[in-house]
Amino acid sequence: MEKINVLLVEDEQTLASIIKDTLDGSEFEIFLACNGREGIEKYKEIRPDIIVSDIMMPEMDGFTMVRRIRQTDPHLPVLFLSARSAANDVVAGFESGGNDYLKKPFGMAELVIRIKALLNRVTIHRQEPIRFELGKYIFDPVKQTLIFQQEKELLSNRELELLKRLCLYKDQVLPMQEVLLDL
Repeated sequence: MEKINVLLVEDEQTLASIIKDTLDGSEFEIFLACNGREGIEKYKEIRPDIIVSDIMMPEMDGFTMVRRIRQTDPHLPVLFLSARSAANDVVAGFESGGNDYLKKPFGMAELVIRIKALLNRVTIHRQEPIRFELGKYIFDPVKQTLIFQQEKELLSNRELELLKRLCLYKDQVLPMQEVLLDL
């Protein structure tokens, strides 16, 4: 059985160790990051099945991290963990791209159940890679190619990320500054 890769982004080392020790095992493989900036780097490196993230962290908070990841990966399940339990904090968590919100303190059994529930709800999870048809063009982000009338063009990483973002956010306005800063 293939393990579920969980990216845990938590700045409290004691809590991160407890969660890692509890979840690491036959079902889960846990990768740790201690702030949002490191979380983005780890995300790019391992492409996890799910992210479990704190909100209040140094360098970059969880909301900002998830908003940036959502620009290129709108389907990745995200579970926020936070001591912030006011209704507006929960709403902000969902608006930033979270799929679930678990208030601290929480039980480990509840955390495991919520992770599994999120993974079961995501229909795109572990499906065949997406190909985009753009008129007479076929864009394959996995192979990093753009095909036009049987001619393949290999795309640079920057071209790939820009075209993928444009395809994922079809019929939406993308702020130029945001796109340029992230690419």
